[in-house]
Amino acid sequence: MSASGAPTIEVQAPGLRVAVVAASWHTTVMDGLVDGALRGLADCGVTQVELVRVPGTFELAGACSALADRFDALVALGVVIRGGTPHFDYVCQGATLGLTEVAVRTGRPVGFGVLTCDDEQQALDRAGLPGSSEDKGHEAALAAVATAVALDRVP
Repeated sequence: MSASGAPTIEVQAPGLRVAVVAASWHTTVMDGLVDGALRGLADCGVTQVELVRVPGTFELAGACSALADRFDALVALGVVIRGGTPHFDYVCQGATLGLTEVAVRTGRPVGFGVLTCDDEQQALDRAGLPGSSEDKGHEAALAAVATAVALDRVP
């Protein structure tokens, strides 16, 4: 299980401005991821949150890039479920490399809440829904906030 060894993150950042950028495909899974991210930000005391919806996971990097200069941290949420074509590989690689490039180029933390699953059940298990074993939206939000706080502490 991928949650094995996960750190416990406890951080407060009430003044942080965070954009949650979420894809729209797979509504049930995405609703769980968004709810988890918003709950995670609330747990950190973050009140300045903007939710931006984009069509799909591939569009996350472009949207995060456009928003990076207006926010202290970004949370990117999406889900890609393997099908019978190489489309899965292209979208996953594009999203991963694109979001990494945004973080490196802008210096803004990007919480990576993109599920890359073999089937819908794997996505549901990670979406933070009732009965899910993991809450990747919550984890992505905490990672973005904790990274922003850590970077702010460096002189």
